[in-house]
Amino acid sequence: MEHRLNDRQSSIVEQLRSRGEVKISELKQRFDVTEMTVRRDLEKLERLGIAARTFGGAILDSRDIELAQRTTVRSEEKGRIGKRAAACVRPGDSIFIDGGSTTFQVARHLPEKADITVVTNALNVANELASKKIPTIVVGGLLLEATISMVGPTAVESISKMAFDKAFLGATGLDARHGFSNSNLLEADVKRMAIRKAKAAFVVLDHSKFGEKVLVSFAALGDVGTVVTDRTPDPELSEACRAAGVDVLLA
Repeated sequence: MEHRLNDRQSSIVEQLRSRGEVKISELKQRFDVTEMTVRRDLEKLERLGIAARTFGGAILDSRDIELAQRTTVRSEEKGRIGKRAAACVRPGDSIFIDGGSTTFQVARHLPEKADITVVTNALNVANELASKKIPTIVVGGLLLEATISMVGPTAVESISKMAFDKAFLGATGLDARHGFSNSNLLEADVKRMAIRKAKAAFVVLDHSKFGEKVLVSFAALGDVGTVVTDRTPDPELSEACRAAGVDVLLA
């Protein structure tokens, strides 16, 4: 299908998200492919609204990457991460799940009719939980089309009046100094408040986010108790997590 990305194209997307731009000359060398192959990759990403081609490369499109495209990137890893994170939920818990392709997998792996209450700002998460007959509260606010989630002051104010046993959040980057980061200011505000109102905060992300620093840091390492991921971080990041008291759970 046209919207599905191969491994090379997925890697280009991750580089665009972390650096904001790519160069054809660098991609040729990195993937050991022809210039024409790289140009075709960039043309496809432009058609999907992910990249805007420039002379000699491409930049990240000014719009957020749509959830439909992100769902196809590292889907197997995200499924494993979601399953591992969902196993941390206990009967009687009140939990928060935010918008994103990996957090959606947390909802997807919760058992039907689970004895929990879920608060979410993501409409696709709410729809998934409704099909499982799990009690769900949907936070209102401004609809962010890229992630089909509600953000803005109304969402933040609603969350500020609640309390959660656990919060499950996505992140675009994890860096020892920059902490957990995200590319959207309004989403970052929601994440920050959810962490503040939760007894325990979990960030779910795949290994491609390790070492990445994007626009907004919504939490320092020490603000999050657990990272659920698919690979062990490199020694420097692993040590930083350990020093900050962050548990790393492998899916």
